[in-house]
Amino acid sequence: MVTTTKKPKTKAKSKAGGDEASKLRIRVSAYENKILDASVKQIMDTASRHDAKIQGPIPLPTEIKKYTVNRSSFIDKNSREQFEMRVHKRLVDIMSPSPKIIESLTNLNLPSGVNIDVKMM
Repeated sequence: MVTTTKKPKTKAKSKAGGDEASKLRIRVSAYENKILDASVKQIMDTASRHDAKIQGPIPLPTEIKKYTVNRSSFIDKNSREQFEMRVHKRLVDIMSPSPKIIESLTNLNLPSGVNIDVKMM
């Protein structure tokens, strides 16, 4: 009678093996949503030109910062104005990026007021 045992399946090899699936996570934020959407579209077009697998854009919750200030400093103490700043955010994941994709993303000219955070995961 012959018995066989199954080996457990591994999802990814260690970094020493070099076969691990890497991911480039790009987090984009801006005060205006139209400029933000245009820059995300530009990032996605650049990545798709190099045949990259893209996940996103995923809209993240809008961060709202509210400020309350006095209208006058002396007589009208109870009269106040409220201002708010809205920060819109998007998330784009590029699966297993090549060096060409990373180089083309660093050479992008994006509008001012757009903040980009890039992480390799």
